[in-house]
Amino acid sequence: MTANVPLVVPEVNSQDVKKHKGIIANPNCSTIQMVVAINPIHRKVGIKRIIVTTLQASSGAGIGAVEQLKEEVSSIAKGGFVNVRVSALNKVMPQQLAYNCFPHIGSFVQSDYTNEEWKLVHETHKIMHAPKIKISATCVRVPVRTGHSESIYIQTVKPITVAGIKKLLAKAPGVVLIDEPKNNLYPMPKDAEGKDQIFVGRIRQDAFDKKGFWLWVVADNLRKGAATNAVQIAECVISNLK
Repeated sequence: MTANVPLVVPEVNSQDVKKHKGIIANPNCSTIQMVVAINPIHRKVGIKRIIVTTLQASSGAGIGAVEQLKEEVSSIAKGGFVNVRVSALNKVMPQQLAYNCFPHIGSFVQSDYTNEEWKLVHETHKIMHAPKIKISATCVRVPVRTGHSESIYIQTVKPITVAGIKKLLAKAPGVVLIDEPKNNLYPMPKDAEGKDQIFVGRIRQDAFDKKGFWLWVVADNLRKGAATNAVQIAECVISNLK
């Protein structure tokens, strides 16, 4: 969040790489996938409110968390419960992860939100150059190996339809639209793993607010949420040198 260090998601603010003075920051994984999905909507009709719940995979906390998940699942499969001794030796998460989910990612800070939740607020404001958007987040750790999912509620400034949002996202860079609920087709982390795109589906209008919409957004947190985005930033820098 340093003022003179660009925070870049190339599909959203590639022009900001030109402002660097030696350092360009790579945003948080959950922020990256959210802004790629909502930025085309914001550019078209404006967004004034975002409420997001993230369902974040174990790999977001590193290899130790992935191993903890594997050990706990194995322990439960063998004995019906987590082996406390093994878990204590290898535990990197604050709670049991297997067959569980818990709303605690990062450390609890201002107003009992976690710093992971505040990242979604501050990083989105900076990346999208939209400090007036009201954002509230809850970040949840879930027993998934890789692939973060997000349930995102937005309120737009100007009217738009579900069909209009789908049209925007269908041609948005880095976005894959999968939205055929009647055919059981929607984004899932198991399908996003190993891929570089952001997957969006379950787009629907709030039954009580014509300017309110829900989106379901999934991405590989290790690729677009980290490594791929860093490579894309480097490509933007190289392109600007030519």
